[in-house]
Amino acid sequence: MESSLNVNNWLRRYGFLSGVLVIAFVIIVWRYAVDPQVTTAVLASTLRQSTPLVLGALCGLLGERSGVVNIGIEGQMLLAAFIGFLASVYTGNLALAIAAGMLTGALMGLLLAFMSVTLKMDQIIGGTVINILAIGLTGYFYTAGLTTQGKLQPIPLGPLADIPLFGRVFFNNPPITYATLILVMVVHYVLFFTRWGLRTRAVGEHPSAADTVGINVFTIRYVNVIIGGAIAGLAGAYLSLEAVGSFERLMTNGRGFVALAVMLFGKRTPLGSWGAALLFGFASALQTQLQFGGEIEIPHQFIGMLPYLLTILVLAGFVGRTRDPKALGQPYETE
Repeated sequence: MESSLNVNNWLRRYGFLSGVLVIAFVIIVWRYAVDPQVTTAVLASTLRQSTPLVLGALCGLLGERSGVVNIGIEGQMLLAAFIGFLASVYTGNLALAIAAGMLTGALMGLLLAFMSVTLKMDQIIGGTVINILAIGLTGYFYTAGLTTQGKLQPIPLGPLADIPLFGRVFFNNPPITYATLILVMVVHYVLFFTRWGLRTRAVGEHPSAADTVGINVFTIRYVNVIIGGAIAGLAGAYLSLEAVGSFERLMTNGRGFVALAVMLFGKRTPLGSWGAALLFGFASALQTQLQFGGEIEIPHQFIGMLPYLLTILVLAGFVGRTRDPKALGQPYETE
C-alpha cells in the first residue's frame, strides 16, 4: 500500500516531465545513430546551458519552500558574475573568484531576507530592488577591456569520459557544472530527508504552527534565503568564469527569470527543476545548432526565440497547476 502511494506521488510530481524526458531519450539515441558528433555537441551544450538555470531554480525553491518569494535571482546572478569576474582579474585565482561570486550572492540573499523577514516589505518589491541595484552597480562600475587570467576548463573524469555519448556529456565538464549536479542531489536530500528540510517546508506551509513547536521561523527563512543567494552567486560565477571568461553588461540575459519558470515547471523540487532546466537548456542548445549549422533556412531571430517561447508556454500552461506553499509571500508576525 505504501509503495503504491509512493508511486502515485512520484507520478503526480514528475509524471509529465518524466514522459517528456523518456521521449527525448529515444529521439537522442536515434539521432546519435545518425550523426554522433552533432548529437554529442548538442547534449554537452544542453547540460552546460542548463547549469545556471537549475542553480537559479534551486535558489528560488529554497526561498519559496520557506515562504519567501525571490524574484531577485536575476540581480543576484548578475552582481555575482561581475564581482567574481573582478576577483579573477585582480587576483588571478579562479577558486577565489568563485568564492567571491558566491559570497556576493549570499550577501544579496541577506539583503532580501532583511527586507522580507525583518522589515516585512512586500517580497516582490524587495526582489525588484535587488534587480535594479545589480543593474545599476554593474553598469556604473563596468570597465571595458578587462580580461581574466583564463576561465575554468573541462576536467575529464578518467575512463568515464571515454564512454560513447554520455561519457563526453556528463564526465568531461568544468568544475561548476559538476558542482551543480552534486548540488541538485544534496538539496533534494536535505529538503526531503532531513530535519532541516522538514522544518523548512513546515515554515513555508504553516509558520505559526511551526513557531508553536519551537521552530524559529525567522532563522529558517534567513538561512534558506542566504544559502539560496550563494547558489545564485555560483550561477553568476558560472556565466563569467566558466561559460564566457569575461563580463558584459546584462550578461545574465533574463536567465534569472527563466530560472523561476524552471522552478515552477519542476514543481519546486530539485529533481523536477533539473529536468525542466535540461529541457530549457536543450532548447537553447538546439537554437544555437540551428543558427550556426545552417540546417534550416529561416531568419535567425525566429530560431533565437525558441528558449523564450518555451518559457512563455510553460508559464501559460503549467504555472496555474502548481500548488504554492500556503504561507508564500506572507510576512510572519509573532503573537
